[in-house]
Formats: sequence, structure tokens, C-alpha cells
Amino acid sequence: MYPEYFCPGCGDECEHEILKESGDLLVQCKCCSNIHHVPKEKEPEEIVVKAIVSVEDNSKKGIVELMEDEVVSLGDLLVGEVDGEPVGVEVTAIEIEDKRKKRAVSKDIDTLWTRVVDKVLVKVSYHDGRKTIPLYVESDGEEDFIIGDVYQTGKYRYKVTHIKLRDGAMMRKEGWKAYARKIKRVYGIKSR
Repeated sequence: MYPEYFCPGCGDECEHEILKESGDLLVQCKCCSNIHHVPKEKEPEEIVVKAIVSVEDNSKKGIVELMEDEVVSLGDLLVGEVDGEPVGVEVTAIEIEDKRKKRAVSKDIDTLWTRVVDKVLVKVSYHDGRKTIPLYVESDGEEDFIIGDVYQTGKYRYKVTHIKLRDGAMMRKEGWKAYARKIKRVYGIKSR
């Protein structure tokens, strides 16, 4: 399969064989055998976009490297850099000229607001029958929490009864699971 270009010889959009790649492309039309030059398509450049990276209650300035024509959307997972260290982040807001957008081309973006998702702190409400105790579990962002499974945090052993997600949804069905990075809170009851 050959790329299609406009041929000045036959006046039509036809397949062309690329004969030479230099500043421009030297191509030969597969319809009429006419040889002519076609401007080479510009390769997109890599750009650096300013990012605010949140880790729980703390935020730091960082960067995200993207191709200039790359489209970024809320919820996208990217690799950012904070203090020279790579970190996995999720896009939580896109800022262009002091306005928030759901999606944008990277060259138009002023600031990406992100949160770290490779290591997250999952909040657990542990209920022992009389009182509820808050627990905090450091977890890999891609780790699953499964409703009905039993977990151990310190001296507390609990069965997950339901999971509240960051988007507001509540999961209650046994066997359902969610990535740690998507969880707002896990609810569990004392287990033996």
C-alpha cells in the first residue's frame, strides 16, 4: 500500500511510490508514472507542559513532556517529572487562559493539574461492630480492591463491603473491583 498524493501529471489524487526522502519527497505516480516532488510532512515536536502534581494534600510544580499535536483529556494517565524524578500522574484539570477544559491539544495548554497515581493512599473506614476507625493503606495505583475480599492493615483484618469511587459512584456488588487510584474510600467490617 502506497501513500496518496495529488499528481500534477494526471490531475488526480493517486497512490505514489516514494523514490527518495530528503528535504522533500521525490515520488512517482502509480497511475501515470509522472515523477514529481511533494513537501515532506512536518514531524510533530516534543514540548514541555507545566504541571501541578498533587500527592494527597501536597502539590509540587513539575512538567509533562508531550507531542505538540497530542490531545490530552481529563483522566488521561501520563508520565510527569517532579524534581527530576519520573512519576505516573492522572490529569484532573486542563487550564487554558485561566479556563478549565475537559480536553485540549497539548500546544494550547498552559497548565496541567494532575495527581500521582503510581503510589496512592487509600482511605479505609473499618467498622468493628461498635465504632468506625479510619485506616490508611499505601498502595500501588493499579492494585485492585475487591468487594468481598479480606484485607489486613496493621492489626486490623476486614472484609470489604463497599467502595466509593472518586467520581461519586458507590460499588456494593460482591466481586466488583476498582483500581486504588480510582477509589475515594473503602468500607470494611471486622473479619476473623
